[in-house]
Amino acid sequence: MRSSPHSSSFSPRHRWKVLAAGVAANAAFSVAFSGIPMTAVLMRTGYQLDNATLGLVLGLMGLGIAVSELPWGLLTDRWGDRPVLLTGLGSTAIALVAMALWAAPGTGHIPGLGWLGAGLLLVGLLGGSVNGASGRAVMTWFDASERGLAMSIRQTAVPLGGGIGALVLPFVALHFGFAALYGLLALLCALSAALSWAWVHEPPLAPRNNKTAETVAPKSGPLRDARVWRIVAGIGILCAPQFSVLSFGTVFLHDFGHAGLAAITATMVFVQVGAMAMRVWSGRWTDRRRNRPAYLRACSALSVLLFAGLAVLVMAAGTHAADSLALRIALLALLGASGICVSAWHGVAYTELATLAGAARAGTALGMANTSVFLVCFVTPFSIPHLLVLQGWPLVWLAASACALVAMPLLAPPPAAADQKVAKTALSRST
Repeated sequence: MRSSPHSSSFSPRHRWKVLAAGVAANAAFSVAFSGIPMTAVLMRTGYQLDNATLGLVLGLMGLGIAVSELPWGLLTDRWGDRPVLLTGLGSTAIALVAMALWAAPGTGHIPGLGWLGAGLLLVGLLGGSVNGASGRAVMTWFDASERGLAMSIRQTAVPLGGGIGALVLPFVALHFGFAALYGLLALLCALSAALSWAWVHEPPLAPRNNKTAETVAPKSGPLRDARVWRIVAGIGILCAPQFSVLSFGTVFLHDFGHAGLAAITATMVFVQVGAMAMRVWSGRWTDRRRNRPAYLRACSALSVLLFAGLAVLVMAAGTHAADSLALRIALLALLGASGICVSAWHGVAYTELATLAGAARAGTALGMANTSVFLVCFVTPFSIPHLLVLQGWPLVWLAASACALVAMPLLAPPPAAADQKVAKTALSRST
């Protein structure tokens, strides 16, 4: 890791400013990639899209992030956090301004699907820079006893941005149009770039004789570490049910639950705020108890049960979801609980992954994870309309439950299996 010329002038307390800048960067971009799907019903009307095309368009931003995450992560490890954040946030703001000018529907004018798709793809390609850079900053500024908490606080930026997006963007799109929406997102990215310029620097160099957990980081690098790839796969797969809620939760509540805009907005804000609270609590709790794998198993198992329960409730409701107020409330509550549970584990999983890779290569490891995450972000909204055609909403939520079940052994192998792998590794090294 290279030190900036002025890194020695910053006290250890500066780490909280670095964390704040990372949260701001992630939140600003999260308002875009998590908030734009909250306008799915309005986007479907404003751009005159069917469900299949809507799913494709919403997935393009995730595809852009997926394609760019690993290159941005490699650049972060080579250049440092500050140049990557400034470049990524500044160019994302420019791309959003371009969308406000040429890709927003207006009176008597609906832009071509190519303009909308290309704009969202470009925003994803450029905005993906914030994820690995801010994560590496946490790993380099915070020691092992605080990383779970710090990484979880950083990860609250995603539901924070999503909550702001769910609360603000539908209102802006409805009353001021999509041009104003894209302009607002550009302003948020520009402001977060200014914070990164002011606060994000490389930390003072640690003494060379300071023995930390980093000394056990694999010398071969994350790209050649099977353990890193296992966690990367688990993170991506467990994001599928989360993106199901974020991308089509509003459509589900509108089309099946016949909920109004206020109830839909309140539910999605509840999901994001609940996810924020759970991420902070889980980071602190697992730092103290050193039980990240057990926590990841518990989140996965509970997600399996909640999404299966949601599928059963939808099947029981049949075509009568609008006939009972109690049933509509149950749908809102269960979708909200499912969304919180499947969004609560990110900080813990990312800390486990970055610790395994080592701070010096955390940008690459987090880039790998985010590539997996946003490939799933592309595939999920693209697939949901096809599942709806096959068997309706019960199949969508059963598929989400199945993804959580598959992710569980990848994120956190059973203790016996993990102990066996450690023993085999120790035996091979001794011989």
